[in-house]
Amino acid sequence: MDRRKGSVGDARNASLKAIAVANESSIPIAVARAVGHAVATAHMADHSLGAAMYALKAVKNAGKSIDAERKWQNEQLPSEITELVLSSRSMKEKNLKTY
Repeated sequence: MDRRKGSVGDARNASLKAIAVANESSIPIAVARAVGHAVATAHMADHSLGAAMYALKAVKNAGKSIDAERKWQNEQLPSEITELVLSSRSMKEKNLKTY
Protein backbone atom coordinates (compact mmCIF):
# COMPACT_ATOMS: atom_id res chain seq x y z
CA MET A 1 0.00 0.00 0.00
CA ASP A 2 1.27 3.47 -0.91
CA ARG A 3 1.53 5.44 2.36
CA ARG A 4 0.14 8.53 0.64
CA LYS A 5 -2.89 6.74 -0.75
CA GLY A 6 -4.97 4.11 0.90
CA SER A 7 -8.21 2.50 -0.07
CA VAL A 8 -11.31 2.32 2.06
CA GLY A 9 -10.55 -1.38 2.46
CA ASP A 10 -7.07 -0.56 3.75
CA ALA A 11 -8.56 1.82 6.32
CA ARG A 12 -11.16 -0.73 7.38
CA ASN A 13 -8.53 -3.46 7.77
CA ALA A 14 -6.32 -1.12 9.82
CA SER A 15 -9.24 -0.30 12.10
CA LEU A 16 -10.05 -3.97 12.63
CA LYS A 17 -6.40 -4.66 13.50
CA ALA A 18 -6.40 -1.81 16.04
CA ILE A 19 -9.55 -3.15 17.66
CA ALA A 20 -8.09 -6.68 17.72
CA VAL A 21 -5.00 -5.34 19.50
CA ALA A 22 -7.26 -3.61 22.02
CA ASN A 23 -9.12 -6.83 22.71
CA GLU A 24 -5.99 -8.96 23.13
CA SER A 25 -3.45 -6.80 24.88
CA SER A 26 -2.66 -4.92 28.04
CA ILE A 27 -2.61 -1.48 26.40
CA PRO A 28 -5.44 0.81 27.45
CA ILE A 29 -8.42 -0.68 25.67
CA ALA A 30 -10.40 2.56 25.35
CA VAL A 31 -7.46 4.31 23.66
CA ALA A 32 -6.95 1.49 21.16
CA ARG A 33 -10.66 1.36 20.39
CA ALA A 34 -10.73 5.14 19.89
CA VAL A 35 -7.89 4.78 17.39
CA GLY A 36 -9.65 1.91 15.63
CA HIS A 37 -12.84 3.94 15.26
CA ALA A 38 -10.92 7.00 14.07
CA VAL A 39 -9.27 4.97 11.31
CA ALA A 40 -12.59 3.33 10.44
CA THR A 41 -14.11 6.75 9.80
CA ALA A 42 -12.61 6.52 6.30
CA HIS A 43 -15.15 3.84 5.36
CA MET A 44 -18.08 4.98 7.53
CA ALA A 45 -18.43 8.46 9.01
CA ASP A 46 -20.43 7.16 11.98
CA HIS A 47 -17.24 5.61 13.39
CA SER A 48 -16.04 9.12 14.24
CA LEU A 49 -18.63 9.12 17.02
CA GLY A 50 -17.15 5.89 18.39
CA ALA A 51 -13.70 7.46 18.41
CA ALA A 52 -15.00 10.43 20.40
CA MET A 53 -16.91 8.24 22.83
CA TYR A 54 -13.96 5.92 23.50
CA ALA A 55 -11.76 8.97 23.98
CA LEU A 56 -14.17 10.09 26.70
CA LYS A 57 -13.95 6.65 28.28
CA ALA A 58 -10.14 6.79 28.20
CA VAL A 59 -10.21 10.24 29.81
CA LYS A 60 -12.54 8.98 32.54
CA ASN A 61 -10.33 5.91 33.13
CA ALA A 62 -7.37 8.27 33.54
CA GLY A 63 -9.27 10.16 36.24
CA LYS A 64 -9.63 13.30 34.13
CA SER A 65 -12.70 15.41 33.40
CA ILE A 66 -14.94 14.04 30.68
CA ASP A 67 -16.76 17.38 30.67
CA ALA A 68 -13.56 19.20 29.74
CA GLU A 69 -12.78 16.60 27.05
CA ARG A 70 -16.30 16.79 25.61
CA LYS A 71 -16.06 20.60 25.56
CA TRP A 72 -12.75 20.37 23.68
CA GLN A 73 -14.22 17.86 21.22
CA ASN A 74 -17.21 20.12 20.57
CA GLU A 75 -14.93 23.10 19.95
CA GLN A 76 -13.13 21.14 17.20
CA LEU A 77 -16.31 20.63 15.18
CA PRO A 78 -16.77 22.71 12.04
CA SER A 79 -19.88 24.88 12.42
CA GLU A 80 -21.45 23.30 9.33
CA ILE A 81 -21.76 19.90 11.01
CA THR A 82 -21.94 20.74 14.72
CA GLU A 83 -25.71 20.26 15.03
CA LEU A 84 -25.61 16.96 13.11
CA VAL A 85 -22.74 15.55 15.17
CA LEU A 86 -24.19 16.60 18.53
CA SER A 87 -27.60 15.18 17.63
CA SER A 88 -26.10 11.90 16.41
CA ARG A 89 -23.88 11.61 19.47
CA SER A 90 -26.82 12.20 21.79
CA MET A 91 -28.81 9.42 20.12
CA LYS A 92 -25.83 7.05 20.18
CA GLU A 93 -25.12 7.76 23.86
CA LYS A 94 -28.71 6.88 24.77
CA ASN A 95 -28.29 3.46 23.14
CA LEU A 96 -24.76 2.72 24.42
CA LYS A 97 -23.24 3.17 27.82
CA THR A 98 -19.68 3.59 26.61
CA TYR A 99 -18.25 5.60 29.49
